Amino acid sequence: MDKRDNLDNVFKEEIKKPSDFKFGATVANAFDDMVERSVPFYNEIQRMIIELAVEHALPDTNVVDLGCSTGTTMIGLNPYVAENIKFIGVDDSAEMLKKCDVKLKQSDFKRNYELVQADLHEDIKIENASVVILCLTLQFVRPIFREKLLKKIYDGLVPGGVLIISEKILAEDSLFNRNFIKYYYDYKRRNNYSEMEISQKREALENVLIPYKLSENFKMLKEAGFPHTETFFKWYNFTGFIAVKN
Repeated sequence: MDKRDNLDNVFKEEIKKPSDFKFGATVANAFDDMVERSVPFYNEIQRMIIELAVEHALPDTNVVDLGCSTGTTMIGLNPYVAENIKFIGVDDSAEMLKKCDVKLKQSDFKRNYELVQADLHEDIKIENASVVILCLTLQFVRPIFREKLLKKIYDGLVPGGVLIISEKILAEDSLFNRNFIKYYYDYKRRNNYSEMEISQKREALENVLIPYKLSENFKMLKEAGFPHTETFFKWYNFTGFIAVKN
């Protein structure tokens, strides 16, 4: 395949009737380029997630990546944890999972793994997990279902297990939101996105990506049972945080 086919051109042409953003085949093919150009310090966030996961991944348990997309986190984590740890990647997009499976095989992935197509709004199974990862995923879960999902994750973690989240957020004080959004769009311009691409993607995400304040996320985690939470990354309206189960 021509490398140009994997570039993020999803919103390059004018769309007459914008529809909600979907993780179909077009997005799956362009996803890796999309996140690297759209998420500030994405590669560093991935490195930090892996570092934290290595610290807490226990032998004979599962590492669960909810919203695994094309498998970048699992591939990065693979060399650093015990071989008897099973990786489980969950995504509701069949196209993403197909791309993920190809990437895992290309990376000579030898460990036991399972890819599961599932909607996080439904009754998914999480069990015997020492690490659960939500990388840019919780923001796409409809608000009414988020607390239930976090409680399910808590219940599925072993004692001492961790939930690692990377998320787009709102500023605690709305005074800062406008500036933070402006700085973010400036970042996208520096990564060669046009005004039309920025505008059309914003419209497509408007009804499907619903960010919370960091304090609101921490409140949900506490109510789900997590006694310990901490931020490990922050860039304007993007953050990473970790929650530990006793």
